[in-house]
Amino acid sequence: MRSFARPLRRAVLASTALSMIAFTPAAFAQDEGANSADDSASEQIVVTARRTEERLETVPVSVSAFSARALDRIQANDTTGLQGAVPNLNIVQGRGSSNATNIYIRGIGQPDALQTFDPAVGVYVDDVYYSRIRGTQLDLLDLERVEVLRGPQGTLYGKNTIGGALKVVTRKPGQTFQGGLSAAYGSYDQFEVKASASGPVSDTLAAGFAVMRSKRDGYVKDPVLDRGYNDKDSIAARGALAFTPSSDFRFDVSIDYSRDDGALTVGQPLNSLTYLFGGTALALPTNPGSYDFTGRTTPSLPNSTKLRHWGTSATAEWNVTDNLTLKSITAYRRLATKDYIDIDATQLQIGDVLVDVHQKQFSQELQLTYSSDRIEAVGGLYYLNENIRSHQEAYADDLIGPAFGNPTFLRTIDDRLTTKSYAAYANVSFSLTEALRLSAGLRYTDEKKDYWRTTSTFSSNPLFASAAPYIFQPDRSWDDWSPMVSADYRFNDHLMVYARAAKGFKSGGFNGRANSATESTAYAPETVWSYEAGFKGSFGTLARFSIAAFHSDYKDFQARVSGMDVDPVTNLPTPVLSVLNAGKLRIRGAELELGLTPVRGLLLDTQIGYLDADYREFNDVRFPNGSRAFQRPAFAPKWTMRFGAQYEADLGSAGFLTIGGQSRYRSETALSVDNTIIGTTTRIDGLFQPGYWLHDARIVWEDADRKLSLGIYGQNLSDKHYKTDGQEFSSIGSIRTAYYGAPRTFTVRAGVKF
Repeated sequence: MRSFARPLRRAVLASTALSMIAFTPAAFAQDEGANSADDSASEQIVVTARRTEERLETVPVSVSAFSARALDRIQANDTTGLQGAVPNLNIVQGRGSSNATNIYIRGIGQPDALQTFDPAVGVYVDDVYYSRIRGTQLDLLDLERVEVLRGPQGTLYGKNTIGGALKVVTRKPGQTFQGGLSAAYGSYDQFEVKASASGPVSDTLAAGFAVMRSKRDGYVKDPVLDRGYNDKDSIAARGALAFTPSSDFRFDVSIDYSRDDGALTVGQPLNSLTYLFGGTALALPTNPGSYDFTGRTTPSLPNSTKLRHWGTSATAEWNVTDNLTLKSITAYRRLATKDYIDIDATQLQIGDVLVDVHQKQFSQELQLTYSSDRIEAVGGLYYLNENIRSHQEAYADDLIGPAFGNPTFLRTIDDRLTTKSYAAYANVSFSLTEALRLSAGLRYTDEKKDYWRTTSTFSSNPLFASAAPYIFQPDRSWDDWSPMVSADYRFNDHLMVYARAAKGFKSGGFNGRANSATESTAYAPETVWSYEAGFKGSFGTLARFSIAAFHSDYKDFQARVSGMDVDPVTNLPTPVLSVLNAGKLRIRGAELELGLTPVRGLLLDTQIGYLDADYREFNDVRFPNGSRAFQRPAFAPKWTMRFGAQYEADLGSAGFLTIGGQSRYRSETALSVDNTIIGTTTRIDGLFQPGYWLHDARIVWEDADRKLSLGIYGQNLSDKHYKTDGQEFSSIGSIRTAYYGAPRTFTVRAGVKF
């Protein structure tokens, strides 16, 4: 308990010191009503975690839910703003990319943005699945709520929700006119403007739109090339129509578009770089200290990452009878990214790459729900067809070195991946008594993947040029049954205990970095069985709470690892980037979410997660005793904690003044699956982030009608320098790189609602 007591004491002190904790009403939270400020322990939130509408406190699943006002309270402007506000959630910007998101829940996730890797946490926008981790760093624009489901969701959500699911629900247009406008200016020349409006077109048709423009200079500066990195330059827009010809039928159509034209995302090298056959290419300190936000890149590498992402969806919902509802969700999406990445984060051309990806997906879901006094049931059919093609170029003129005359080196990769996934599912809840409810569900998934990849190498030294392209052309099929059972008992309408067992499944795949027969591997699916028990409820306007404990048995984790091999033709050492199934993990933990409103206007809340994750089996002959199970699992800190508070003062005709903030803590975290030196048990300290605190605060004024607002926001007030992600590519020039979170920033925001 001593390891917890010290951070807990610090948290209490920090929370007390930040008694000026505030909340700014969102300019886009128009669903709250003109005079509503209900962001308290008594706030009622309806969620669809089990594909039907239920009150948050009656759902027998670990789910955190945030209304538009709550999102603004935790200062979440995009999905990564949820970091700290959900127990045992890791959600940060992905390594080396401005448009990818690294999401882990309860120690389960997938940090690699390569297009052949499937995510382990599903992201859904209005029940439409986003199949890549690129394009998921979503700006939270005109939302109704966000739900974070913890634990495997294989029965109702299917493949690639083995860790959980992140659900974004946008605000739908209705028969009441409402809108808003906000503008912000802040550190690093941040500029942001948002606008939204919706309302009736006729008695049966409503329309709405939301748009955003956001820019910010880069946190990282290059003093030699005089250019900035790690910036933001994005546009987002969404339009929606709602057709309701009768009270029993609704048809929603939406279209969205986002564009990101950022600079490079640059990290910090963790050690000296070497030539492929030994010798120092660039001398650097090993595991350097705090990042000073000064970066270097290769002068010839374009300072550019680009994303274009758009899609459309149509949802038809028909109440066939008072008890039976049929829903159809049809969606089509396209994603194009063109990212230049300087993996080695230096002026040398050792780990410089272009990754140009074009992805499209079509999905169709048919869903039938039934509701009666004692039975709640949902069942459906799901189909996904996804096609991805990419072109990649790896530039490494400084890799081979003087022993072979410093030859030029270019590797080109072209690949295509087609995925077809079919599923059928059903989930039934039966109330044995008014208090006791039993639920059971089952999903069957059948998935087929076809992959084609060709690799060519060009070099001024013929030893390193390929005589013919290397081609990797596999196909595989996998299927899975994912069951779930749960029981819950309600003491009254506001107190419930539950127990749940569920299986999660993530399909197998192919190594998208394969450049030789050694690397050309197909890897097996991942599975997890999770067992959970919880207690949740509320006490009037005073408190809302949720407590959960869980145990997970995780098998065949798909791990990308680095190594060296010998080329059978040239007998020269060759870097290898393999994917293998990492045996077994055991993950146990507990979670607490608590909100208190002891007096009117004051909200105190906390989220605490405890996680005990370790490998039970991780075979690798390159390590002592043929095992690397001694390693620390990535992105699984033992403790995650947040302590927040806010107080709103009623100034009468002068309006309302809210002041407040939050303190967030994460204990030591491994930032890469590969986090020890090959052949030893010596850890790479630079690929770990020690425990740290972040502190935010804000003060906001609103007029008496809550139409106008003006606020000052501060984030990372102690200017803490902390790592969020890491790369281990030591087989290529000894590359190891860490990426950092944002430094201290301030923002002034003004809003108007109408």
